[in-house]
Amino acid sequence: MKIITTPDKRLREKSEKVREINDDIRGIIADMRKLSLDWEKEHPYELSAAMAAPQMGINKRIVIIRDDMEDKKNASFTALINPEVIKAEGKIKTDYEGCLSVPSIYGMVPRATKVRVKAKLEDGTEVRIKATDELARTLLHEIDHLNGVLFIDHIKDEKDAFYEMNDKGDLVPVDYDTKIARNKKLWGEE
Repeated sequence: MKIITTPDKRLREKSEKVREINDDIRGIIADMRKLSLDWEKEHPYELSAAMAAPQMGINKRIVIIRDDMEDKKNASFTALINPEVIKAEGKIKTDYEGCLSVPSIYGMVPRATKVRVKAKLEDGTEVRIKATDELARTLLHEIDHLNGVLFIDHIKDEKDAFYEMNDKGDLVPVDYDTKIARNKKLWGEE
């Protein structure tokens, strides 16, 4: 298993609902956790906050969300199966987002600051989640993946919205005309 990146067309497909939580599904979740942490080991300044099954090329409605996004040492994730946004509300806040499947690029993405989500946990328990701020943003980002949407699709003011991480771990603006215009082809936008 590996993390797939743009322009892989599987990232643009709508995922299928999980009908039964069985050993195959639990295996996918275990692979997602492992890949997420493996990616993080290769990116010392970054934290793998979440991942969706389509990022492994698996067309299933499964996401994993890190239990503690402030502590890189805490490597536990919660799996959400068939997550669905019930309501997104609150102020729209524009903030940085990055993605394991859109390498080296970050963007300023507008998202609602509050979200309500329903899903099933790995053991089949149905849950309803009320999330704000960073968790709301992360849930919306991952559920977008299940619908074939990438964070770059939400960026409208393109000239000043893209960043990359330098070798010190700081985000710096990207020269739009050279790097982003060239990458649009990789992202499947042209």
